[in-house]
Amino acid sequence: MLFFFYLKQGLKKIVANILQLEARLILNKYRPRIVGITGSVGKTSTKDAVAIVLASQYRIRKSEKSYNSELGVPLTILGSRSAWNDPLGWVEIIVHGLMLLIFRQAYPEWLVLEIGADHPGDIKKIASWIKFDIVVITRLPDIPVHIEFFKSKEQLVEEKTYLLKTLGPEAWAILNFDDEVVKSFADTTKGQVLSYGFNPQATVIASNDQLLYKDEEIDGLTFKIDYQGGSLPIRLYQVLSRHQISAALAAFAVGASQGLNPVLMLEALTNLVLPPGRLNLIEGIKNSILLDDTYNASPVAMEAGLDVLEEIKVTGRKIAVLGDMLELGSYTVPAHRAIGTRVGKIVEHLILIGLRSKFIAEGAEEGGLDPKNIHHFDEAEMAGKFLEKLIKTGDLVYLKGSQGMRLEKVVEEVMAHPEDKEKLLCRQEKEWQKR
Repeated sequence: MLFFFYLKQGLKKIVANILQLEARLILNKYRPRIVGITGSVGKTSTKDAVAIVLASQYRIRKSEKSYNSELGVPLTILGSRSAWNDPLGWVEIIVHGLMLLIFRQAYPEWLVLEIGADHPGDIKKIASWIKFDIVVITRLPDIPVHIEFFKSKEQLVEEKTYLLKTLGPEAWAILNFDDEVVKSFADTTKGQVLSYGFNPQATVIASNDQLLYKDEEIDGLTFKIDYQGGSLPIRLYQVLSRHQISAALAAFAVGASQGLNPVLMLEALTNLVLPPGRLNLIEGIKNSILLDDTYNASPVAMEAGLDVLEEIKVTGRKIAVLGDMLELGSYTVPAHRAIGTRVGKIVEHLILIGLRSKFIAEGAEEGGLDPKNIHHFDEAEMAGKFLEKLIKTGDLVYLKGSQGMRLEKVVEEVMAHPEDKEKLLCRQEKEWQKR
């Protein structure tokens, strides 16, 4: 078995090297302009928002889902999807790349690439062969995501800044001024800077944000974008959280850097639909509401989700289903306990999944939640069965956990229309279903 593992890893490396070579040659041939988006949270939502703004003016291609690795980035450049464990599928992708090189074909004017880092050197490798025209940095919170393989937060922050180091004086750095660390990068980059956030010092500023209701049901939110002395109102139907507003602000800043019409950008953003599992409202059984935030989890993102859970008005109870937050290293215990303290002040019932979530339970009791209303399970399927019996008319259920906890299985158990799961839920590919 060990032999086959190393064989698989070796073949994966060979395929990654071939695809990277093809991607470099394709970029050299077609010369698209490139946006790189990185940060510890908010990359995918920001990528989608940037893509929808640029698509109002240009031919664009964005990273599929979270294709942000040494394999995912070349796949986006080639315009292909992962073949997972299908060897013939990978051969077809390589042949497709060769066809792009041999024959001149229509190619995007802009690429919108999500760039992630799980290990030291991940972003540095990508920055060594891609020249970015725009770099967006979202957030680098105090308790970072994917820090498990880094020596310190400072090392992770340094990794995220490698994209900025690729910028020349004609390129643009789009920085989140609500994050003090990201804000400090404005003084270090050679590129031109546009900033965004609720911070009044930013170039693109959000203000007057509020949730909207229709017939007592949540119906998106509205806010204003202040830019160059003007104030523009915008309504987003699929967005519920302040941290998701940041994605729209970043996209507006990207468009502004290219001189796009502000009114047209706002019109494009009204069509923004966030990917499955990113704080999406789903109809639940017994006329309940599910707040599906199950794609992944970090402390700062979970805090933002709890903000929404606390703010939304409901006729029934508020319930949270939370799973372990993975890859936090030494932050694991205090981060889970802090989330527990917060959620304990908001919900009537708390359902927990995973070993680390016991620290959420400890915090929830400190936050004032009755221990009788804290329910712990080892697996998502068991939690889903319990929630199905617990849920009542008018309840609002917030669900979030790291990818490995598979909380989308809980949503599937209690959603009103499970026949729509492939459209509404994350991780519905056959490869994920086998795990």
